[in-house]
Amino acid sequence: MYREQILISANFPEQVVDNLPADVSTGIYYGWASVGSGDVHKMVVSIGWNPYYKNTKKSMETHIIHTFKEDFYGEILNVAIVGYLRPEKNFDSLESLISAIQGDIEEAKKRLDLPEHLKLKEDNFFQVPKSKIMNGH
Repeated sequence: MYREQILISANFPEQVVDNLPADVSTGIYYGWASVGSGDVHKMVVSIGWNPYYKNTKKSMETHIIHTFKEDFYGEILNVAIVGYLRPEKNFDSLESLISAIQGDIEEAKKRLDLPEHLKLKEDNFFQVPKSKIMNGH
């Protein structure tokens, strides 16, 4: 299981992406995330080049499967990646990209309900005070 804590943004900072384990494949992953010391929620994360948008730098972007009532800009995002959904790929249209993302979210929800993944929601990783860990250290 890969774990990371960072300041929240739409895309993770380059230093986080650069420090990912060398053997992490590009693609779509699923796992758990919390904002600050808040509740733990299901999430999906994309690691790669986002070919539809023709990115020139590798990126890491998370989507927490939860509707927040307020903005959380500047908070710490705690992420535990627990599984792999599919490889990264290009899409012919924005609609097909959105459809794939929705399918990824539904598949992640199902997999995270499995007992072996559900127990990770309670992992001590999410109990560590945010001042103690930064960028996995």
